[in-house]
Amino acid sequence: LGAAAARRGAGRAAAAAPRATRTASTLLERGDGGPADPAGGLEGPVERAAEAEAVPATTSTVARPAPDWLGRRTLPTRPDGRAVPQTTPEELWDRRFETIDRLDPPSEPRFDATVGPVDAEVIARSTWVPGCPVEPEDLALLTMAFWGFDGRPHTGEMIVDAEVATDVVGVFEELFVARFPIEEMRIVSPADLDALPTGDGNNTTAFVCRPVTGGTSFSEHAFGLAIDVNPFHNPYRRGQLVLPELAGHYLDRSIGQAGMIVDGDVVVRAFADIGWSWGGNWQSLEDYQHFSRSGR
Repeated sequence: LGAAAARRGAGRAAAAAPRATRTASTLLERGDGGPADPAGGLEGPVERAAEAEAVPATTSTVARPAPDWLGRRTLPTRPDGRAVPQTTPEELWDRRFETIDRLDPPSEPRFDATVGPVDAEVIARSTWVPGCPVEPEDLALLTMAFWGFDGRPHTGEMIVDAEVATDVVGVFEELFVARFPIEEMRIVSPADLDALPTGDGNNTTAFVCRPVTGGTSFSEHAFGLAIDVNPFHNPYRRGQLVLPELAGHYLDRSIGQAGMIVDGDVVVRAFADIGWSWGGNWQSLEDYQHFSRSGR
């Protein structure tokens, strides 16, 4: 972990450099198998991919397939359209579901990552629209290895502000080395925003062009400067509002189940190392999934 933090510190200096100094020679290959676009001007963590500590694969698993109803049962809503929090189903009391691979998993059980531009194809499947507070050229597409609850390495995608791309990769390298489990890591789509609430999502993600919960100003997610990690294991609570709506069981932070974030753990420390704050320490509400550069 110390080596990872040191490499990330070097990466912060590169990420803070003027965009014109970022050249194609430092890019990793894109996750689609093609070379990174030189016009993208984003720096990829080549040294991190080459030097990341190898982690032995596990041969045992306690994960199970997700129930057929997951993501399909719509919750009742109030007159204002907000879903009503429900009791956590017993099947979700100890949520350890197998990850469905959307991208090719790592060929070896070691951390790997790419950093590339957000092109038209990525924009088309993201929530970006004209009027969002950040332009596509100021965002970066990350692919990163992560450990699932099934004890296997997987590959996920995330969009972040380009200036924090290297820092974010460093955080998830530390989580990989620590074997912190993540169920899912994918780009939020327009269909996700338009879907009726099911209250059981668990996607680890960053950029979502949306307002703050319960407000009208843009969320830090809309800038690519906030990340939610395992939101079902680490719900948001403000008064009677719980998000995801079926995750109330995990408001008891003493149960200590895999995938949960607690103060001082590897997740909180890794984000603190890059200067990001944790919503689990907020006073007016708790947002245990949420990390942001601004502290909002």
